[in-house]
Amino acid sequence: MAKYRMVRTDFWKNPIVSEEMTPEDKYFYLYLLTNPSTTQIGIYKMTKKQMAFDLGYSIESVHSLMERFIQHHKLIRYNPETRELAIKNWGRYNLHKGGKPVMDCIYSELKEVEDASLIHYVSEAIQKIEIRGLYESFCSKDESSHVQEIYDQIENESYVDSESDPFDETFAYRYTKEGQKEKENEKEKQQQKAFNPKIENKPYLENTLENNQNTEDVEEIIEFWDSNGFGFTNVNGKQQLLSWLDDSSFLQPKNIILKAMNIACANNKRKLSYIVGILKNWENESLLTEEEIDSYHQNQNHEPKQMQSTVAYPAGRAIPNGFELDLTAGED
Repeated sequence: MAKYRMVRTDFWKNPIVSEEMTPEDKYFYLYLLTNPSTTQIGIYKMTKKQMAFDLGYSIESVHSLMERFIQHHKLIRYNPETRELAIKNWGRYNLHKGGKPVMDCIYSELKEVEDASLIHYVSEAIQKIEIRGLYESFCSKDESSHVQEIYDQIENESYVDSESDPFDETFAYRYTKEGQKEKENEKEKQQQKAFNPKIENKPYLENTLENNQNTEDVEEIIEFWDSNGFGFTNVNGKQQLLSWLDDSSFLQPKNIILKAMNIACANNKRKLSYIVGILKNWENESLLTEEEIDSYHQNQNHEPKQMQSTVAYPAGRAIPNGFELDLTAGED
């Protein structure tokens, strides 16, 4: 699977970028947003030596740029002990679409973060509620507020390069590693709540996010599924179908999903793959509303069938597809 990162065009309209950043700053910022070490969550491991190698800069230049982005622009944080870098506005521009595949990816990457305070730092700019809730589930309120105070104090002081002096500032980050194992069970429960808010004891809604999907829409689709023989115990199929409420381009996703299910019933094809095939065809044809779908199929039904061309063809030669052989050709 190809790995890529998107940079919005309004990146260049950001006042910090257009008015405060030097050309070198802009180059460095784009590197931070798009380098191969970036992750889906906006927190990743990176050493200054690697940055210097990728950019063709000296270690001193990279250190100067890091200090500028931490203290002046206040756009990143860096833990010199764990070598983890966090981008403040990553969530604002990249985490605006939910769905199970995205949430699973975020969840797996958040588990790998060593400095939990960086998770809290990135979460503050995330606008989608359920994704922000998942981030916050990895860091308790008490821990977040304590770490925030530590970082506020650090950012008001001079930045120290711990790669040259590994004993400096380690006390500021030690707190983030202590007590993590003791809170593991509590965090697991919080993470489950983030995936299933206020819809407990409903197995078909497992991993379905209330803030992401209208509960009434979800229940209506599930009721249709259960009542029409698509498989009452097929929880995985239900979850995959529900993801289309968020992961599609349809303007009326619930109505269009139900429409596809009706077609599946009419053709006695009560399978998830058949429904998904219908939905993908409509998306590929840019049919995003019920009206567009009805109009499209109405026009399809009224189109005359294409007539096959009839041509004379020499004996002994293969007949191309789409042509009929005129047996009277050549007769007087």
